[in-house]
Amino acid sequence: MRCPFCGNIDTQVKDSRPAEDHVAIRRRRFCPACGGRFTTYERVQLRDLVVIKSNGKREDFDRDKLERSIRISMQKRPIDPERIDQMISGIVRRLESMGETDIPSSKIGEIVMEALARIDTVAYVRFASVYKNFQAADDFEEFVHELRPPQPSTDE
Repeated sequence: MRCPFCGNIDTQVKDSRPAEDHVAIRRRRFCPACGGRFTTYERVQLRDLVVIKSNGKREDFDRDKLERSIRISMQKRPIDPERIDQMISGIVRRLESMGETDIPSSKIGEIVMEALARIDTVAYVRFASVYKNFQAADDFEEFVHELRPPQPSTDE
């Protein structure tokens, strides 16, 4: 593994342990050339996925991009980072096990929204605001109204 600090290709693994509910291996590494320490993660990748964007453009699936968008929606929320990692791994496993290599971005968005709805409604609404391209406060209001269960009538 190349050192991210000096570019040396001869780095040493100092510690390995399971991560993300045993679906990845976390490795602490050391560079003897510059003394830098860094962490890498090793995951099983079942197949190479391709995302089909709404405009028809195709791009390789990027787990890091998915993780960034989810973490942005969960900023400052009281969610354990380990739980977020587990959710992301679960989403990726679900995508890989669909049997298709080409996956529409809309399907990925739906799966992410399902997962977020189970964990945190604020993160769910934040993600939905970008995914559904909210343009005005009315869009938020309408979306949140759909989340709320109907209130019993008090006209008696």
